[in-house]
Amino acid sequence: MAAQPDGRRGGEEEEMEGGGRHHRQQHQQRRNGGDDEAWRRWAVLVSTVWIQALTGTNFDFSAYSSALKSSLGVSQEALNYLATASDMGKALGWSSGLALLHMPLHAVLMVSAAMGLAAYAVQYYCLVASVAVPYPLVFLVCLIAGCSICWFNTVCFVLCIRSFSANNRSLALSLSISFNGLSAAFYTLFGNALSPLSPAIYLLLNAILPLGVSILALPAILLCHTNDSHLQSAPRHDRRVFLGLYILAFITGIYLVIFGSFTATGSTAWVILTGATVLLALPLIIPACSSCSYMDTDGPDRASPLNHDDPHKPLLISNNHQMESNAMTPKPMEHQTQGNCCGTIVGKGRLVALGEEHSAKKLIRCVDFWLYYTAYFCGATVGLVYSNNLGQIAQSLNQQSQLTMLLAVYSSCSFFGRLLSALPDILHRKVSLARTGWLTAALVPMPVAFFLMWNQQNASTLVAGTALIGLSSGFIFAAAVSVTSELFGPNSVGVNHNILITNIPLGSLLYGQIAAMVYDGNGQKMTLMDNRTSIVDTTIVCMGMKCYSTTFFLWACITFLGLSSSIVLFIRTKPAYATAASRSSCKHLNQVSS
Repeated sequence: MAAQPDGRRGGEEEEMEGGGRHHRQQHQQRRNGGDDEAWRRWAVLVSTVWIQALTGTNFDFSAYSSALKSSLGVSQEALNYLATASDMGKALGWSSGLALLHMPLHAVLMVSAAMGLAAYAVQYYCLVASVAVPYPLVFLVCLIAGCSICWFNTVCFVLCIRSFSANNRSLALSLSISFNGLSAAFYTLFGNALSPLSPAIYLLLNAILPLGVSILALPAILLCHTNDSHLQSAPRHDRRVFLGLYILAFITGIYLVIFGSFTATGSTAWVILTGATVLLALPLIIPACSSCSYMDTDGPDRASPLNHDDPHKPLLISNNHQMESNAMTPKPMEHQTQGNCCGTIVGKGRLVALGEEHSAKKLIRCVDFWLYYTAYFCGATVGLVYSNNLGQIAQSLNQQSQLTMLLAVYSSCSFFGRLLSALPDILHRKVSLARTGWLTAALVPMPVAFFLMWNQQNASTLVAGTALIGLSSGFIFAAAVSVTSELFGPNSVGVNHNILITNIPLGSLLYGQIAAMVYDGNGQKMTLMDNRTSIVDTTIVCMGMKCYSTTFFLWACITFLGLSSSIVLFIRTKPAYATAASRSSCKHLNQVSS
């Protein structure tokens, strides 16, 4: 009789030991799965960084624009149409979304590289061949080149969305988009090392480098998940990994500002290029370290309480009850401003909730969308047109020898601006400012820079103005996706953001036309001979402050209008952001207490 309890006790102990072994095996399996998922996630992010860093081929247009203008024998106005054609390619960005419905990601990536290769190869042929290439053909290939850039961007956006949960998705997107602003600086370093005196080298690099980096990133992209089931839980140390990546990105930007601001040749140029390449490859340490130090977590990330349970939920959620509550919140303020004309204008028809889905029809009837559209159209788009004209601006002020430095300054500052667009997500607990408020702050340097260059045109002012414009436009470019998602709905962001960026080709045409008319109106016809081909071309060249003085003043007034529009947008959307923030805080407190 005594042996029976002992037998039962022994069986229970064996069962407990077996259960412990089974639990340890499950834990080990989860740990191994976590290692694999962490490695995939960070490897994909590093791949998008590489792609973005070497596919912003439209940012080095100024490096070869003067040579292309001379080779084609066209006016500044006709050259502006080529820059516009590249920007018009962004209006065809919807085609990349259509392609993703029928093709895998890696196929869309390779088609993007093929389009860029063909487009820039034709432009390269224009400069190196003695046979004249028809202007309509050059216009068409510029359009295709701009479209290929949009396809690259779409691939990177989708990769970040599929690889990261909603908590960290905005940080991944900001980091990836930021490196697109460094493209001109990287291409400048490659150009200095390979052939510093040849503008055609930039077109050759534009054709080859995107294809090369696409092939290099292909293995990581093939490992990317096609669904979001793996995003249900995220490691707690992800934010620390992002911090490390942002620090590395900041160091890379500083390096390019210091060493890309002067023209180096020979072995020095190769050493600088090697250092930049090492910095670009350095984030590869992150996937390896993350895989080694991965710690499985059963709970959500305490630092990011929002949407830890569902990666498909938007950053700011509103159900029917919340919508009703939000709709009631702004009424007291509207009542207070009823007797005030300005208050009525500011409060009429404004958004009462964030994250509400807007169809295209509803979007174009929304006052806040047109305020946002005007802020972008009269802000970041002007900065893009300025970068396209930087070659002629430097030439007119006898600063053509400093063009490489100016391109590096614009590119690096655009990068820092894009990097700073992550501040609303990093400082959301310490700084309670609506994202539209950050957008307004980012627009402030733009009119300041143009008024400064209009008032005084010299080398130092040109560098300072270029830095401010790059910083401002870079922030807006990177923040625009998040602003569009929050104001007009995350599920409709693909369509709505493409509607928003239609302002880029329109602005490129309008603002570029203004600059071209002023330039040609103050220029003189000059006969130039290409020493290599012995072809004599007649073109209009403008020298002196008169070439861009009027343009700077007009651009300053336009960007001031954009700033004013963003201020009104901030005032109108501030109550909705405040309501969403208070609701998120209450939800977090309830989660902590439970």
